[in-house]
Amino acid sequence: MALVPFPGPQSGALRLPPEDDEEEDFSGGKMSFLEHLDELRKRILNSVIAIAVGVGVSFFFIERLVHFVLEPTLASLPEGSRMIYTQPQEAFSRYIAVALLSGIVFAAPFIMWQVWRFIAPGLYTNEKKLAVPFVVLSTSGFVGGAAFSHYIAFPLMNRFFASFNSADLLYLPRLSDVFGLYTKMVLATGLIFQMPTVVLFLARMQMITAGFLIKQFKMAVLVIFIVAAVITPDGNPMGQAIMAAPMLGLYGLSILIAWIVGPKRRTGAQKDGD
Repeated sequence: MALVPFPGPQSGALRLPPEDDEEEDFSGGKMSFLEHLDELRKRILNSVIAIAVGVGVSFFFIERLVHFVLEPTLASLPEGSRMIYTQPQEAFSRYIAVALLSGIVFAAPFIMWQVWRFIAPGLYTNEKKLAVPFVVLSTSGFVGGAAFSHYIAFPLMNRFFASFNSADLLYLPRLSDVFGLYTKMVLATGLIFQMPTVVLFLARMQMITAGFLIKQFKMAVLVIFIVAAVITPDGNPMGQAIMAAPMLGLYGLSILIAWIVGPKRRTGAQKDGD
């Protein structure tokens, strides 16, 4: 059987590019499963070291940090009252927890950079240009969420809980209960405020558009209030409204980001094609 030569470039035949050419858009090429695990271990270790450094720094002004964390609750207590702790190690462990939480906040930019370094090998060259926006948006989102919880959401909830104080009931919250609620709210709002960062990437990869987000607005409102009900302590309506309000605002901001990133780029691509 005679061999038929593969058509050359001069024959006018179309040829598919080699599969290996697709890997040129990646900086590190393909990685094995073990290499991915090793990379993940490296990024986690770097993040843990950064948090440890942040915790060490926090101990230099731990009294100020503890007062800063407890200030919203202290402001809602009846005049002359103080918080209490009922276990011998409770106060000491809360000091450690405050230092740990502060260390995470201080190390947030470096942690987000490590997250980016882990996912960057799987991105194309043009997508890697989002490194700075990713770190800035994700860090500011986490810090902004923590600030919203500390200055707005948590104080309002404390005032609501303290409003039941009366001649028959004395509001004396326990230290561990207050700090546990404070930590959950800070972490929850910090994650919620990552919505613009997620939308930035999805819109950049043309997986969602501003029009899609607008069409899904009613569904988004329903999901937002369900999430607010889940993360709100005791499920009180006031707390749900407090948590849902920023999420609605972030959804509106996400629509704007999707409009800036997505449609304009596609319009430019269409003009080039014309």
